[in-house]
Amino acid sequence: MRWCCALMLWLCLCLAPLHTQAKSDELNIAAIPFPSSAPLFLAKELGYYAEENLEVTFQFFDAAQPIAIAVANRQAEIGATAFTAGFYNLAAKDTLRVIAAQSREEPGYRFLAYVASTIAWQQGLRRPEELPGHSLGITQIGSSFHLMAGLLAEEKGFDIDEIELVQLERVSRMVEAIRRNDTDATILPFAQARRLENEGSARILGWVSDETPYQLGGIFTSRHMAEQERDTLQRFLRAYQRAAQDYAEAFHDSGEGAPSQKEKDLTALLRNYIEAPPNVIREGASYIDPQGRLDVASIYRQVEWYKEEGLVDPEADPSVFLDLSFVEGHYNVPEELQQGSRGDKAEH
Repeated sequence: MRWCCALMLWLCLCLAPLHTQAKSDELNIAAIPFPSSAPLFLAKELGYYAEENLEVTFQFFDAAQPIAIAVANRQAEIGATAFTAGFYNLAAKDTLRVIAAQSREEPGYRFLAYVASTIAWQQGLRRPEELPGHSLGITQIGSSFHLMAGLLAEEKGFDIDEIELVQLERVSRMVEAIRRNDTDATILPFAQARRLENEGSARILGWVSDETPYQLGGIFTSRHMAEQERDTLQRFLRAYQRAAQDYAEAFHDSGEGAPSQKEKDLTALLRNYIEAPPNVIREGASYIDPQGRLDVASIYRQVEWYKEEGLVDPEADPSVFLDLSFVEGHYNVPEELQQGSRGDKAEH
């Protein structure tokens, strides 16, 4: 009996450390349930996080700014959303680190649409460059929608002040404003834009990706996580990159033919997060770099545009919050980041 008890005690002592080592690290990811965040969701559904010993939960929002705040306040470990003036102001205070790319507006990929209300269409609004003299619903001044309007104004040679910007706080209110003809136009993700068009409440004018391609969003974390939890972030990014590669194989250049079996399978998984029919998810699949590589020059240009509008601190410096060491091969990296410690692994 004593021998048995001693053996049991020895086994418990030996196995206890193994149990401790097997405990998963928990990550709370803040995001918007849009196709632009698809690899985040696929990595969970396909078990890639679990394989990296990560237990992931999602916290969903209806606008970009609260996501940046949640990560800066360490209420979430990871954030994924479009870049905004508010994001850049927070990041400039050395609270956030951008570590990878989310979605990019790339020609041929129809994610964000310029949308006209039925009445505005009937009155002659047909193209994005005809927005001057009309009202445009956005979430808020300094939002990514504001930036898209500004980039369009630059590209087409008109002043953004020629557009009446209507702040509606949330994407859901932008949808309703178009449905009620309260604004002449807005910018919406494909699913919402196509739904409005199918019900006869709006018409699609064009695509942001075709007019002003740019780095829409990123994957970011707090400075604390980047400095103190590097191993956890590396495991997260390995899972994310695997899912991004799967997404690219299924949805990039999928064409007009019948969807592949992989595309069908991934679409079914994405419907657990994205409220849209399978064909809408397919048609509105945004471009996502398979390795999570950023167009760094685009981020610099965005910060400059917000500065010109008086919405970002004049001293804001992207080199403070861009940590390019987690992912190799970022695009258009300025010399200062190629030489800096955070950009040592980046490629021009």
